[in-house]
Amino acid sequence: MKIIIKHILTYLFITTWMLLLPANIFAQDEEVDVGIDEQLGAYLPMDLSFVISEGDTLLLKDMIDKPVLLSLVYYECPGICSPLTSELAWALDKIQLEPGKDFKVLTLSFNHRETPETAAKWKRNYVSSIKRDFPDDAWLFLTGDSLSIKKLTDRVGFHFIPSEDDFVHAGTVIAISPEGKISRYLFGATYNPFDLKMALIDAEAGKTNPTIAKVLQF
Repeated sequence: MKIIIKHILTYLFITTWMLLLPANIFAQDEEVDVGIDEQLGAYLPMDLSFVISEGDTLLLKDMIDKPVLLSLVYYECPGICSPLTSELAWALDKIQLEPGKDFKVLTLSFNHRETPETAAKWKRNYVSSIKRDFPDDAWLFLTGDSLSIKKLTDRVGFHFIPSEDDFVHAGTVIAISPEGKISRYLFGATYNPFDLKMALIDAEAGKTNPTIAKVLQF
C-alpha cells in the first residue's frame, strides 16, 4: 500500500512540475520579439481611433461598450489569419449569447498599409458565413495608422515583425471588458464556442483568467 501511495505522490509531483515548468520558462523572458505576452488587467488606450470597414473613424471607447472579443490579424495574410477568422466566425455562429446585445467583436489589421476597402471585403466574406442573425455593427473590421496600431498591440502584448512582404506573428483572441480591461487570452487558431462564451462572461464581470504560460512565443 505504501509503495502505491509513493508512486501516486511521485506521479502528481512530476505532473505538477511539468505543468508549471513552461510557465516559469516563459515568464523569465522579459523581452518578446514575436509572440504574445499576456497583459491581464491592463486597460486599452480607449482614446485611440481606428477606421471601420464602412469608412467611419471611431474611438475605441465608442466601440467597446459591452464585452468584446478582439482579434489581431492582417487581411491579406497567407498564413493563420484566414483560418483563425474562419474559425472565429464558425464559433460565433454557435455561441449562446446574443451578438450586438451581449457582446461585440473587433478585428483589427496590424498592417497599417491595409485599407477600409480591404477590411470591407473580409467582413463580407466572414459575416456572410454566419447563419444566425448577426447585426452589422456587432462585428467591426478595423484599419489604422502605424502609431495607433503599435500603441494597441503593445498594450495587449501582441508582438510581431515584418518579414519581406509578410509578417511573423502568433494568433489569439482577447476578451475585453466593457471598461476596456484585458480579461482573457485564447491562444491559437481554433476556438470552442463554450470557451468564447465563458471568456465573455468573465469579461462582463471584470474577471481576469491567466493561461498556463504567461508568455506565448511563436
